[in-house]
Amino acid sequence: MDAPHPLRVVMVAYPGMTQLDLTGPFEVLSRLKDTKIELAWKKWRKPVEDASGLKIMPTTAFGMVSECDLLFVPGGPGQLELMADVETLDFLRRMAGSARYVTSVCTGSLLLGAAGLLKGYRATCHWLSLPQLEFLGAEPVAERVVIDRNRITGAGVTSGIDFGLVLAAQIMGEDEARRIALAIEYDPAPPFPPATADPRLVAEVRERTIAFQARREEAARAAGARLGLIPPA
Repeated sequence: MDAPHPLRVVMVAYPGMTQLDLTGPFEVLSRLKDTKIELAWKKWRKPVEDASGLKIMPTTAFGMVSECDLLFVPGGPGQLELMADVETLDFLRRMAGSARYVTSVCTGSLLLGAAGLLKGYRATCHWLSLPQLEFLGAEPVAERVVIDRNRITGAGVTSGIDFGLVLAAQIMGEDEARRIALAIEYDPAPPFPPATADPRLVAEVRERTIAFQARREEAARAAGARLGLIPPA
């Protein structure tokens, strides 16, 4: 499938994001021919700091972008602060209006949902937050990458490379996506069995994040209520 030339990609880069949500897909998409990627935030020329302290420099500001072909939103703890942020949600809606693809990784899908962009769509998210998509009118799907029409969402953090390759195949065809996978030596061989297969570990991770997940759920419920998708609390 031929892509427009150049393919205009806007990736939102915000404080408190999880950088791998962004940089995994960035690595893949940057290898697509005739693709221009902008990292957008409210302001630019000043780095944003991810949840672990890594600083990334935006290349443009919201007000400097008129449209895009592909909108991408990463997740991370900072997502919580943006669930009711009018400037960010308006930007997402504006970009989605012209985008061929509206996409996310991890809890970036909650931001898309808060902007009203996942109503009636199948979507995925980080496994701890997956049920929260229901509050935003989406159908939660526990899969690594979910495609529903022009909405493409990836699960938690490390799914970003899988997501990027699936997206590359949609845009440029499977052969090109496979060439990129070969070029970046994408040949995953996890050192452990899937952690979700161990109920003890699942329980421990849930316990460690229970307070934050409660706040995240509250924000998702509030966003769903503002959109008229669920009753107010």
